Amino acid sequence: MSRIRYQQTAIPESDMQGASIETLALRAGQNRTPELEHSDAIYPTSSFIYGSAAQAAARFAGDEPGNIYSRFTNPTVQSFERRIAAMEGGERAVATSSGMSAILATCMALLQSGDHVVCSRGVFGTTNVLLQKYLGRFGVSTTFVRLTDEAEWQAAIRPETKMLFLETPSNPLCEVADMAFISDLARQQGAWFVVDNCFCTPILQRPLEHGADIIIHSATKYLDGQGRCVGGCVVGDDKTMEEVYGFLRSAGPTMSPFNAWVFLKGLETLPIRMRAHCENALALAEWLEQRPEVEEVFYAGLPSHPQHALAARQQSGFGGIVSFRVKGGRDEAWQLVDATRMISITANLGDVKTTVTHPATTTHGRLSPEDKEAAGITENLVRLSVGLESLDDLKTDLARGLDQLST
Repeated sequence: MSRIRYQQTAIPESDMQGASIETLALRAGQNRTPELEHSDAIYPTSSFIYGSAAQAAARFAGDEPGNIYSRFTNPTVQSFERRIAAMEGGERAVATSSGMSAILATCMALLQSGDHVVCSRGVFGTTNVLLQKYLGRFGVSTTFVRLTDEAEWQAAIRPETKMLFLETPSNPLCEVADMAFISDLARQQGAWFVVDNCFCTPILQRPLEHGADIIIHSATKYLDGQGRCVGGCVVGDDKTMEEVYGFLRSAGPTMSPFNAWVFLKGLETLPIRMRAHCENALALAEWLEQRPEVEEVFYAGLPSHPQHALAARQQSGFGGIVSFRVKGGRDEAWQLVDATRMISITANLGDVKTTVTHPATTTHGRLSPEDKEAAGITENLVRLSVGLESLDDLKTDLARGLDQLST
């Protein structure tokens, strides 16, 4: 008599404990329908039905688990949340409509008027604007400090400080924070320690293991990996994520089921993509460092990088972002960008296709001249998000502009 293997609609979480991150990227969080599909299913529905009025009341009251409305409960989105939480080593994740809405949801859920945030200068320009301009209108103040200056972090702490926020590596100079130090500082203050892990992803860095309380992702970037969809997520413990989920339920910065499905497919290849991004980026950074037209290269994988040893301890790879300053100013930087023929001129990053941008006039263009100067966003700075094309072809394309600068 032949045996029929039991077909599970979901792999129990207990069976995934101890699994490698490569396995989690493929298997964690999947919830099959009775059709037992192999690929993750998409649930393109706005609402769900109930067996009775009493069941509907129980669902809305939170007395019975189950789907209610896709603004805050959707099976495809939940699969993505479970998978990214498992990969980051967190208890729970909350998916959002964008990376910026993930930051907004976190701040709105955990902060109130009178609270104070300490944030590193080296963050995405819009993060700076959100904290300084918009949250400032509601009575939340922010002090910006140099990411790597421990004395500045300590000096910025106030009795009302409730959150320490940073990106590591930073955008766009690839500076690296000592997360253990910031974690200790946050715990002494009783403040949340929030890390934007967009550049590294859980493949290269898991901030919760270094003392972070909350992780932010722009899923738009490497988690997708092909520039198809916009989304974000927040990862942390159950209690904290319930607060973030409460804001999402009420305010509605919701990830769509289709985008969640795209991100699920992106996570399946994330481990191999990140290794390839790292390999190309390091080789290109080494090449740029030798070019006479280049003033300085910013990439933590280079021994010349001031936090190279720290990055090697905290990360399993150095990522795919390489920034550099050309000799000259804006004209020379733009000349280099405009001379490329294959590399895409766009401010997005984390794509399998290499992209180039001029941060001072794009990603950080809304910052004041003073804030740009403090953050090191100079007019001759260029940022590359190194993709998976042939390294020789990338060098050829960049050489078009570099050669012009040397003549």
